[in-house]
Amino acid sequence: MKITCGTDIIEIDRIQRAIQNAGDKFLQTVFTQKEIEYCETKKNQKYQHYAARFAAKEAAFKALSKLVQHKMDWKMFEVAKLQNGKPEIKVNREIANLESIDISISHCKQYATANVIAIFSQ
Repeated sequence: MKITCGTDIIEIDRIQRAIQNAGDKFLQTVFTQKEIEYCETKKNQKYQHYAARFAAKEAAFKALSKLVQHKMDWKMFEVAKLQNGKPEIKVNREIANLESIDISISHCKQYATANVIAIFSQ
């Protein structure tokens, strides 16, 4: 068994500026339609939720990059919420030997952060 981890932190203002400057092009490149729909329901806090998902995807890239041989893209990962409110990260592509992947995300007024742990069988 091989355990990998990735972490990321992002300034919420940076994501807000990217969305305001590039608009739909940025959103459609980085986020799935379900993620966009979810974040848009958050009104005044939507940029915090976008930033948290951005950090989650970056953390997933970092956790998987050494063991994944094919190209990864932003929409390869989708952050969703379980019924109990816990975030989960879905991998939208087959990854050899990936047994499980878990995520923790958090955000405040200025920053969003995420940690990803992936377990691979040998």
